[in-house]
Amino acid sequence: MCRLLGYATNGSNMSLSDVIGKKDVAQFRSISRIHNDGWGASLLAQPPEGAHKRDGGAPTPETAANFYRSTLAAHFDPAFETMSEQGARGGLFHLRLASSNLPLIMENQQPFFADGLSFIHNGDISDDRGVNIIDNRDFDFDENLMLETGGKSDSALFFSLVLRHVGEGYALAQAVAQAVADLRKSYPKSSYNCIVQSQNELVCLRAAGRTDIPPRIADIYERYDQSEYVDDYRVIRYREIPDDTNEPVGVVVASSGFEQRAEDGWKDLKNNQMLVASNQTGEYSLREL
Repeated sequence: MCRLLGYATNGSNMSLSDVIGKKDVAQFRSISRIHNDGWGASLLAQPPEGAHKRDGGAPTPETAANFYRSTLAAHFDPAFETMSEQGARGGLFHLRLASSNLPLIMENQQPFFADGLSFIHNGDISDDRGVNIIDNRDFDFDENLMLETGGKSDSALFFSLVLRHVGEGYALAQAVAQAVADLRKSYPKSSYNCIVQSQNELVCLRAAGRTDIPPRIADIYERYDQSEYVDDYRVIRYREIPDDTNEPVGVVVASSGFEQRAEDGWKDLKNNQMLVASNQTGEYSLREL
């Protein structure tokens, strides 16, 4: 049960602070007082020295990738400040609250990364008895792809299904949709809110099977005096990223937990709706699942 944030620009390297402002970055980071089971980020940038430059090793890539994960909560980790100030044309940030008592180990920290894709998820894929999909020996999945994710959690299994459908030739957005369809056959009430990033695009899905708030989450948020953010716990919102002349140069998507006012341009992504954005042009579209 986590907090997600992702963005895609028109190819310009923009930091998280550039995208949402330092005040909201601080508020987003403060969520990790509650979502304190580790954090991670995955950033894609235009190489500052230019692509294909030969400097004695391999030529510089067309895309510079920076990937970080920690079992520390973000509010304790000084690396968060560094990552939030690093320019990128596309980025994912994940604050973890481990689901179903899954272990707090590095393998289960997100983003997961495999085959050029980064993946983050907010949800607990369990049945009505609280048994996590990881403990369901009858669920059909590819163990080799699960190993490729490096994870041992329900989120890693979800990602392995996305990888399977990408390998079958589906476009990224359709692969995400197919993975959710697979999972909903056995787990219709689970949450599949997620963001996936490739070298060219960002796909954000809001797909929650339940609208009620888990008592565990309500109790935790009340304990930290953050009950105002519980009612929209499963909501994902998006906002265009403006440049200095107020022209859109990309889009940012995020779970709730920090102030996202309609007057500032934030809009709700509907349940069972997907946002697909280019991190080359910053253009985006909305699709139904």
